[in-house]
Amino acid sequence: MSLFTSLQNFLVYLRLHKGRSRRTQEQYAFHIWRFICWIIPEASSLSFWGTKNLPETGADAPYHQHNKTENESRKTNHEKLSPIDFLPPLDKEAVKTWKSPLIELARAYPEPTIEDIKKEDFDTWRLSLADSWLSVKTVNAHIITIRSWLKYLKKEEIDCLDPTVLDLMRVQDREVTFLTGEEIERYFAAIPRETIQWLRDYAISECIYSTGLRISELTALSRQDVNFETLEFAVRGKWGKLRVVYLTETARDAIQAYLSARRDHFSPLFIRHNYSEENINSSLLSDDAIRLTRFFITNMVKDYGLRAGILKNMHAHTLRHSFATTLLTNWADIRIIQELLGHASITTTQVYTHVTNPKLKEAHKKFHK
Repeated sequence: MSLFTSLQNFLVYLRLHKGRSRRTQEQYAFHIWRFICWIIPEASSLSFWGTKNLPETGADAPYHQHNKTENESRKTNHEKLSPIDFLPPLDKEAVKTWKSPLIELARAYPEPTIEDIKKEDFDTWRLSLADSWLSVKTVNAHIITIRSWLKYLKKEEIDCLDPTVLDLMRVQDREVTFLTGEEIERYFAAIPRETIQWLRDYAISECIYSTGLRISELTALSRQDVNFETLEFAVRGKWGKLRVVYLTETARDAIQAYLSARRDHFSPLFIRHNYSEENINSSLLSDDAIRLTRFFITNMVKDYGLRAGILKNMHAHTLRHSFATTLLTNWADIRIIQELLGHASITTTQVYTHVTNPKLKEAHKKFHK
């Protein structure tokens, strides 16, 4: 089976059978496309516009190591292929006429097949990723994607490499950055509330610290999702898992103050406010275009941390980590925290116990004199 056909079938499987989010599909497509471009170098230079930029007889050369003249002749002024191009468009009308470029790529590059790829190919590729200064965590994410791809193909009875032979690189213990009670007070005190942007930033921070939401879960929230009467709402986390999270009254009041200051029709709970009022009804300002990004929230948390004089390396999940450690230090059950955070495994949650367990300090103080 062609590498491109196997990727196409896998993406359909993720979307229809596993119900993976668009973001997850994009990430998997990116990882596998990166591997394919390593195996077939000229694939990275192909443009979106179909077979007119593809070689007529791509199978003639082993692993398609074409010379520079052929590669250069294939380049156009069109945009290069991106993994996002392998997913159907979100527009309901556009999707009716959409055709995946992977279908044409499979015709142009029937070889190497997925059956031809050996463990040594994946190992060498992984080494190239590590040598390109990617973190161990990022390299492992690529390998996890490859293993999922191969596992699916094995399920379909394709004679490919056994995914269990691909080991992950050893990673250092996970570091958790969280704020102490005193730092939490300083952080929130550092956020003014005179403008709608500041009201939004304060509401976002209170929402994360109250619920322990992942940043991707927060940015996906819409106004109708939150029940301000019961102080709870449901979110879909990783792998589409549904869980209920709870607001404090402080978080509820902060969110309602922000929503009261808004004069727009957009559905997202938190939005950017750098658009022109003249364009508020423009088709360019859709709900998806107006939502905040993970990048924005990460920078926001860092900025207010610096304003508060907090020297820790704060990032997008710092408030989520602080939510978990606050519960632990107040003797909440680890299983309850696991459910609130949406962790599939208790071992993921247990990382917080190593940094918050007061008994460790008590034992040291008692026995080490």
